Order: sequence, then structure tokens, then C-alpha cells
Amino acid sequence: MPALAQSSSAANPDEIIVTARRVEERLQDVPISMTVYSGDQIEKRNIAVASDLALTTPSLSVNTRYGPEKATFSLRGFNQDAAAAPTVGVYFADVVGVRAQGGTAGGNTVPAGAFTDLQNVQILKGPQGTLFGRNTTGGAVLLVPAKPTDLLEASIEGTYGNYDQKRVQAMFNVPLADTFKVRLAVDRNKRDGYMKNHSGTGPDAYNDVDYTYVRLGIVADLTPDLENYTLFHYSDSDTNGYASHYEDCNPAAPGLGAFTTLACSAQIARQTARGDGQLDVDVGFADPRIHLRTWQVINTTTWQASDTLTIKNIASYGEYREQAAFSLYSDNFTVPGTTTPFQYITLGIQPGHDAAAESTATEELQLQGRSADGKFNFVVGGYLEFSRPIGYNQQRTGIYGNCTDPGTLSCVGGLPFIPLPANALFTGSPAMTLAGAIISESRTRLAFDNHGIFAQGTYNFSDQFALTVGGRWTFDTINGYAESNRYTYGTLPAYLGGSTVLFARSCNDSLNHPTVNLITNGGDTSACGTHITNKSNKPTWLIDLDYKPTPDMLFYAKYARGYRQGAVNFTNPGIETVGPERVDAYEIGSKVTVRGSIPGYFNIALFYNDFQDQQIFGALIPKASSGLAGGAALINAGKSVIKGIEVDTGFTLFNHLRLTAGYTYLDTKLKSLVVPTLSADSPFAAILPNGDVGGSLTYSPKHKVSLGADFTAELGDFAGFNASALWTYTAKQMADSVAVLPSYSLLNLNAGLTNIGGTGFDVTVFAQNVTNKKYRVASGGGWNSSGILDFMYGAPRMYGIRLKYNFGQ
Repeated sequence: MPALAQSSSAANPDEIIVTARRVEERLQDVPISMTVYSGDQIEKRNIAVASDLALTTPSLSVNTRYGPEKATFSLRGFNQDAAAAPTVGVYFADVVGVRAQGGTAGGNTVPAGAFTDLQNVQILKGPQGTLFGRNTTGGAVLLVPAKPTDLLEASIEGTYGNYDQKRVQAMFNVPLADTFKVRLAVDRNKRDGYMKNHSGTGPDAYNDVDYTYVRLGIVADLTPDLENYTLFHYSDSDTNGYASHYEDCNPAAPGLGAFTTLACSAQIARQTARGDGQLDVDVGFADPRIHLRTWQVINTTTWQASDTLTIKNIASYGEYREQAAFSLYSDNFTVPGTTTPFQYITLGIQPGHDAAAESTATEELQLQGRSADGKFNFVVGGYLEFSRPIGYNQQRTGIYGNCTDPGTLSCVGGLPFIPLPANALFTGSPAMTLAGAIISESRTRLAFDNHGIFAQGTYNFSDQFALTVGGRWTFDTINGYAESNRYTYGTLPAYLGGSTVLFARSCNDSLNHPTVNLITNGGDTSACGTHITNKSNKPTWLIDLDYKPTPDMLFYAKYARGYRQGAVNFTNPGIETVGPERVDAYEIGSKVTVRGSIPGYFNIALFYNDFQDQQIFGALIPKASSGLAGGAALINAGKSVIKGIEVDTGFTLFNHLRLTAGYTYLDTKLKSLVVPTLSADSPFAAILPNGDVGGSLTYSPKHKVSLGADFTAELGDFAGFNASALWTYTAKQMADSVAVLPSYSLLNLNAGLTNIGGTGFDVTVFAQNVTNKKYRVASGGGWNSSGILDFMYGAPRMYGIRLKYNFGQ
């Protein structure tokens, strides 16, 4: 585990420098519970996408419902669902991740490959809203890229592993002048999927890796007191996406869920007949693809205006684009009693459109200062964030149909008894049996303004006592517009010709636009237009008292108010908006540095969170007449209490062996749950919230443990030797009110030689999940609506060899 920012930091804890309070400080002096990984540790753990962090970090969990590149974080039980804003802000070079607002969770984080060539990663636990750009309740993850230096140096590294992994990373740092330095980093990573597909349709395997990442950093020292630092990074990830394994079917699923339950049972029967394991799937989708492209430019100007005042300006602009085509529930269904295929919910790429296309621009001005006597230091500033759509977020989704490509409206037949809207062009006999399909065309634009003013100061009454007080006022606005609609196809009975006919094209928002007929109006989707604005503005604050009886001991007690903005989700007519949530967070902790023959550190924190207006996911059960397959609502339904303890420690023995340990105990309890009342004309019959009063929150394991050992030695003049082992344990947790993720433990091993024979070559062999555990990481969440209980699984045993060449100074 991990509180070490450099390989020697357990021997000398003073070397661990963090920026958790927007200024450089020694880790042991910062009254924040946090985990820090060095760039070397990131490499040893093969961390390439953000979700990899959760495997080894106590308190941090991750929801990979839509694949690891689209994962969402949970810290101390604070979760993100569906269209909600993140509970954990992810920052790269002090700038929040580019926002994305597609139909599935994704974006709002760093892209694949961003973990290459880092100085460190800092995981801050608890509300950080007074100093960081976007207000969140759970915490923040800070990625600090390696900055250009005045050394001429470079490296190139190649990795080959099982599942045909091929990865090449390179770094080149060059000082073009004393005042102008450039650093380039590249990461190309490709690996076959580990979920084997047995359907005979589409790819042989899912959960593959295929990305290219490039970063360029430029530092220009314009004057001795004025520095300009520009970063550009770009990521392109193009994979088959995820797939899930079926494990049970719900015979009580309502409405058309009775058909999917029967088809689910047939799919499980095929699995059983083949003898499938947890990493085997049966997905009948012909051409799956999740294509994510992200780029961002960040400019930081730092002016040392005087000995006591620094002015920093951070500006950025970035874009996120996503195209996605996949089977939402990894199905390979046939109409019960026949051999006719149908797909439950399949997302297709609509030609000429992105499922998500959003830009994010930020501007932050900070004044960092201190008093002449050094007793008072402060940070004051303002933050502006503008996220704007790049065209429409547009995607077509096939529901209950036999669709070769829903994106191009290529569907025939499908599930019987598809309900027709009242304004259908042709309804035929009420008793007519139709095999039909629905194609939903999501067409939305969402603009976000997130602004804030903040100030935080620390006054040192003496060398032992200090008081920190901070405050922020955040102003959030979401402006949304949707023209979403759906096509309803039916295959006529044989006596009417048996052809597939477009019976209706109507608005998805049947609550507000019940009579629109897009066939007779020539397909003018503006007739379905709905505008929604969701605004909020809230104060947040921090009060912290520190006591340092010695320079190597820190005790602190703090109280913070956290806040997360609301959301807009057009797929749920009548309940499209959700309001903000807030948390009152209380924490006491200590950080102790140990010196002498066995140097190290011991940090502990106890926390208690009172959570109000909690945003909770709820499954929507559609009325039989709605023509909908269900939905995922966000509702302000809950009050919760989250409490626990975190321990983080590390020691170095004999200057060669470093031992580290981390432990988190997390006790979450949902205290109240109030479900909104649906209107009589709502297309939904019920909301089934994701949780039970008295039960725990999702993705909140009660225990999480991490034990690490790192050994280094010199083998004479031949080479340096290093070996490491990392064991982690994650207790049982809930993915939703039905799906359980059992406990699991993982073991990772590394061993290597450095600078072999003085040549500059390093070689490392590695193995992750050495015992080849099969462990669940997420669930599809369709038990109540579709009757499907499916699970996503983490990576099996991964092993390989890395060869690295270092040259230059």
C-alpha cells in the first residue's frame, strides 16, 4: 500500500511532498487522510486507467458497470450513479477531468494512459470543496505529471504479457535553454480481452485494452519570478467494451420482463451445458465498440510577486467524445419457444453523431500568501468552469428487437406484443399479434456552469497550535435540452404480407408530448423539445485545529461541510431532475513520523459523516402501455450515516526492506428512504430505490486491507535488485439491493534488475492476481426490471516482462 511518494520516503518521510492544500507541503504536516503513490509504484502496479487505483487503495471503490475506462469512483461510501455529478473529483495537473454527459456514466475523470510518467498520485478522503474546483462530497484524486526538468534524459520501455499484452512507453526530456524545458511522454497499450465469448457472433473476447496516449509538457521561465507551464495530453481508447456473466433470473419480473426472464433462463442453460466459468460470456452483438477520445490543454502561470505573495493562474480547455455500440446486458436471447433472435437493449452508433461530445473550459486564479512573521498563510481565489455540448449527444438504442445495427435503424421482427402508442399511424386489430422493436433515439444537449469563490487560511498560534478556517460559495447551473424520440416497428402477420413496418414515431417524453406524431410531421424532432434548468448555490466550509507536540507528531480535529450539485436526466419523464446533496463530515486523526534505526510513519483517522438529501439510484418499472424497457432514476431519497477508521503505516528495516500496511473500516447505514410519488399519467408504474433502510450503501465494503513489502539491494557492480509483493483484501459489498459482490483477496508480485552491468537496461517480471481469483466488480442492475442478474468480473492472473532502457543524465 502506499503512502510513499518516493522509493526512499519511508527512510526519510520528509521527502513526501504533496499539494493537497494547493501548496507544496510535507505529507506528515497535512491534516488530511490521504494515500500517495509515487510514479514508481504506479508502474509496479501496472496502473493504466483510473479504475486500477481502487484495487489497492483502502477507502476507494469503483463501479465498472460500463467498463474500466468509464468507471466511477466511490470514496468512504459516497457513490456516483447514472447521470449524477461525481462524488470524487479527479484532477490532472490541478484541473478537473473533462466532463461528459452521454447516456451511460463516463468521462469526468482522466483518460486511459494518463498514469504514464507521473510524479505521484494523491487520493484525498472526505470533502475538499473549499479549495478544489468542482464541489464533491467524497474526496479528490490528484494526478501530478512529471514536470520538465533541466536534465537531458530519456527512457523507452516495452512490456509483453499474457493475453498478448503489448505495451510501449517512452519519455524524452530536453532543456532547450536554461529557461525553456520540454518533456514528451507516450504510452501505447494493447491487450486481448479476458471474457471469452461463446455466441459465435461478434468478437471472441471482451474487456480488452487498446489505447494510445501522448503528453507534451513545456516550462518557460519568462523571468526569475515568472514561470509558464503548458501541458497538452491526448488519449484514444478503442475497445470491444465490457461483457457480463449471467448468474440468475427473476421469475417475478413485471411486464415484458417475463419474456426476458425466460430468455435469460435459456441463456444460463446454454452456459451450464457448455460448462462455462465466470469469465465466459454469451453475447450475440455483431459489432461492439467503445471509442473514447479525450484531449486537454492546461496552462499554469506562477508569479512570485514578492517574498510573501504568489499569484497563480490555471486555465484549461478540453474535449471528450464517445461512440458506443454494445449490448447493455450482454445477452444472446431468442423469443421464448422459438429460434427467433431478439436483443433486450443494444446501443448503436448513429452515423455522424457521438453518444457524448462535451467541451470543458476552466479558469482559476489563486493568491497564495503569508504574513511577514510566518504565522499566517492563506489561499484566496475564484473558479470558473464552463462545459458546453459539441453538437447533440445522440445515440440510437434498440429495445426488444432483432437489430443487426440499431444505429442505422436496421431491425426486423423481435419480441411479440410490442405496445403501440395511441397516436400510431396504423394500429390494426387490437387483438393483432406483432413481433416488433423499439429504437429509442436519444438527442440531448447539456451545458454546465460551475463557479466558486474561496478562501482558506491557517494561523499558527505557536509552534504547537494552528487553526485553519476555509470557506467557499459554489454556484451551479445545468441547462438541458432534449428532442429524444422513438421508432416503433412491427412485423405484420403473414396474411398482411409479413413485412416489417414503421407503425409509429413518437416522443420519448410521452408525459409532456403525448400527441406528437413524427411520421406525419415529417420527422421534425423539435416538436419533442423539452428545456430543463437545474440551479443551486451553496456554501461549504472547513474548520480544523492542529496540535504538534513535536515536529514529528500531528494531531488534528476538523469539521467540513460538503456539497454535490444536482443533475438532469431526460430519459425519465416526470422525474428528470434531482437536487443537490450535502454532508457534515467530522474527523480526528494523527500523523506520527518515526526516525532512528527503523524510520517510518503511522497515520490514523476516525471519521463520521451525516449525509442529507442523498442522491440514490432507483430502477424504474414501466407501465405495460409505455413501450419503455425501464429506466434509471436519480432521486433525493435518503439520509445516511457513514463512519469508520483508516490506518496507514510504513517502516523501513535494515535500509533494504520497506513494509507498508493500510486498513479501512467502513460502516454505512441508510437511515431513511423517501420515494417520490409518480404522477397518474407517468409512463412508469413504480420506482424501486437502490437500498434498504437499515442496510449499507452500495460499493462500500466494511473492511479493506492492503499489505506491502519492497526489498532493494545492490548486487555488486552487476545490477540493483528489487522485489515487491502486495496483498489486498476487500470485504463483501453490495452493487445494488440484490447483487452481492463477495469478498476477495489479490496478490501482486514484481522482481527486477536495474542498470544491468552499467548499461542502463532494467528488466522486471510481474504477476498480478497471482492466485487467479475470480472476483465480481459490478452488476448490471436489471433484476427488478428485466429479471437478469449478471456480474462483471475483474482481470484474472496477468503476468509479463518489462524491459526498459534509460539514457541521458
